[in-house]
Amino acid sequence: MADEIINRVANSKLKVLDLEDYYPSGTRVLLDIKDWLLEGLVLREKDFRETVKAHDWSQYQNAYLAVTCSSDAIVPPWAYMLITTEAEAFAKQIVLGNLEQLETAIYQDLISKLDLSEYKDAPVIIKGCSKKPVPESAYVMITRKIKPLAKSIMFGEACSSVPLYKRK
Repeated sequence: MADEIINRVANSKLKVLDLEDYYPSGTRVLLDIKDWLLEGLVLREKDFRETVKAHDWSQYQNAYLAVTCSSDAIVPPWAYMLITTEAEAFAKQIVLGNLEQLETAIYQDLISKLDLSEYKDAPVIIKGCSKKPVPESAYVMITRKIKPLAKSIMFGEACSSVPLYKRK
């Protein structure tokens, strides 16, 4: 009779944490305001205010919004604040920056709210290789949050993990 194959990973106390599981759905939008400026460089307050007022903000309903200016214009902080006052009624989240900075902000909020008590005193693998755009910074954030709880931390897959931390 052949020996039964035993899945030692499934039977171990090893816990897998996959940041992709927490990836929130919703459209990510980059709003570049350079076209709202005179010749892409000069912010004229009256014109800018009119453009902000006339913009269809409803298109960002339940979206994640990154606001940027891709030209070398000097944009005063109040301009981004004005945009925020209009967009916040529609967008789930608004950041000043690019789409990568948006994803980082999304994960920063998400990780700060996670209840990780199930990982207390457990060996943990933080799964890599995601199909969704999990920012690298999220792995740093989750490591900082889980280190005080976990017995050990590894990165990768159960079959080929990289050890990172072991409590003494």
